[in-house]
Amino acid sequence: MKYVGFTLLGIFGAFLIYCLVLVVSSLFVDDSKEYDKPSRYYRFLLNSSTFIGLWILRVKIHVEGMENVPKDRRFMLVSNHRSNYDPIVTWRVLHDRDMAFITKPDNFKVPFWGKLIRKCAFMGIDRSDARKSIMTINKAAEKMKNGYVSVGVYPEGTRSLDYKLLPFHTGVFRIAQKADSPIVVMTVSGTELIHRRYIRHRTNVYVKFIELIPSEEVHASSTNALSERVRNDFLNELGQ
Repeated sequence: MKYVGFTLLGIFGAFLIYCLVLVVSSLFVDDSKEYDKPSRYYRFLLNSSTFIGLWILRVKIHVEGMENVPKDRRFMLVSNHRSNYDPIVTWRVLHDRDMAFITKPDNFKVPFWGKLIRKCAFMGIDRSDARKSIMTINKAAEKMKNGYVSVGVYPEGTRSLDYKLLPFHTGVFRIAQKADSPIVVMTVSGTELIHRRYIRHRTNVYVKFIELIPSEEVHASSTNALSERVRNDFLNELGQ
């Protein structure tokens, strides 16, 4: 029993040190700056803290279709949006792909994680200002062209509170066209249950990479055609 107690004490001590590292590291992030290149160190902190957080929340992720995710080039990921946990689950699944999401600016204010995602080259978008939205789209395309990150977007623009697909913002598909990159189409379900179940039950989350749209097809298609194709993929997979 004595050795068990020392082991538990050691684990608890290591966890406290890790939390201290997170806090101290976050102090060195400039809140006024948007970073073009992701930091390997802060990516490690993001991935490791995500692993711990999802373990504490008792989330089990089931993944299908990883063969549709490129290993040797950057890509744009499009997904439906049901919960604030969607990007967290996604960057956990794609922890080795340097994902950077386009997100609402308020997410950079989340304690600690807001700092980490900023250093991992996530981008804020102001949908109320068309000019700024175009600037974000151009910046995302440039980051992919330079090979810094793969970019994740939610064409719906916000969470669907009734879990049915919202209208798409077709402009986000210009990112892949400008970057001459393929598009990975992904669905996620179950994330909407995490906040209700984590105390008493495990939550099963399902991530499926439905298809890879080659860059040649992306370039040859209009944004409206790409939007319709992706939306049909979502509808068929989600049974809506």
